[in-house]
Amino acid sequence: MGVDVSTPKLVLAIARLGGIAHLSDAMLSAVVDRHSGMHYVRDKCAHSQVLTHPETAATTFDITALREATFQYVREVMNRKCGEGGVFLNVMEKLTMGNPRATLHVRLTAAMDAGIDGITLGAGLHLGTLDLINAHPRFRDIKLGIIVSSARALKLFLHRAARVERMPDYIVVEGPLAGGHLGFPCTWQEFDLATIVGEVQHLLAQHGLQIPVIPAGGIFTGTDAMHFLQQGAAAVQVATRFTVTEECGLPEAVKQAFFAAEPQDVEVNLLSPTGYPMRMLKGSPAIGNAIPPQCDAYGYGLDQAGACSYRIAYDEQPQRDGQRAGLEKICLCAMMYGYKVWTCGHTVSRLKETTHRLPDGTYQLLTAEQVFQDYVSSTDQRIQLPPCRVPA
Repeated sequence: MGVDVSTPKLVLAIARLGGIAHLSDAMLSAVVDRHSGMHYVRDKCAHSQVLTHPETAATTFDITALREATFQYVREVMNRKCGEGGVFLNVMEKLTMGNPRATLHVRLTAAMDAGIDGITLGAGLHLGTLDLINAHPRFRDIKLGIIVSSARALKLFLHRAARVERMPDYIVVEGPLAGGHLGFPCTWQEFDLATIVGEVQHLLAQHGLQIPVIPAGGIFTGTDAMHFLQQGAAAVQVATRFTVTEECGLPEAVKQAFFAAEPQDVEVNLLSPTGYPMRMLKGSPAIGNAIPPQCDAYGYGLDQAGACSYRIAYDEQPQRDGQRAGLEKICLCAMMYGYKVWTCGHTVSRLKETTHRLPDGTYQLLTAEQVFQDYVSSTDQRIQLPPCRVPA
């Protein structure tokens, strides 16, 4: 779950219950500003150089400040952790930040220095990532995993891992029903999570590797989870049902939009400047919102040359009555930070099955513990509803 959605409060609740929960490292400098009163974004704006043409623009990240923000965020969470579970960090390669190798290196090492239990490598093939951190003292003992959507992608990663003699500790296989960015083409309906998990397990067996496999995407009930566990999975990864918990960072209005969603309200589009298809609600405020590029403040998607496909599209789109209508991309950084990209899993329309509708028409939020325990104990596709809390 992305920018400030899987909050420290949520991950600590899951860790206390004995599960493993992920923080996201997406836009951590801005997230730290929001919650700790720091000024990383303001200072970045003051030092950024944004030129006229996107192909020559340079929006720089202060590597020292990036390290400080990551270290501070992770250390504060780890200092509060209790229970036998784990707190991991999801690190996305697609956050290129104008300097892909240097910024990825500092995000990884700062988290390791701050004591994170594990790091899950996502949003990219990560073929060079292990080389970036193989000199770190924790390289051998920290839990390292990779998210893949095909056996082919995993084979490429394993080849590079063999070169540094460091196999992943676990493999998350993310299927086509997952939320947000997808590792599939727009013909995602042609793919099936169970099939991909089987192909990954077969690849590992061919190479004599016993690495835990964790399916993800579309696993809505404990019964769904048990099906994969019976097929040899070590665990499952779930997210959609936790987006409507009290501990989740989404605003109340977004949580209620998720509850109210119907199947026809969900789409997979190509609005993301990353180039990946992305699943979201059609009512996301980001869609059609042609704001000026916010690369001076954020710039997490800038490539090595300082280019972003949204900024290019924005500059090339003619203005009509002072507006740029019909843009085929969104300013992902600003929209994600403002909770205006309502990314969701394919099963979001089923969330209303998990709780009570209140007299005022809204839906009762759940706690992380209620969702967690339902996954652990539910059988026969049944969902245990929480006690109804009707307002006085």
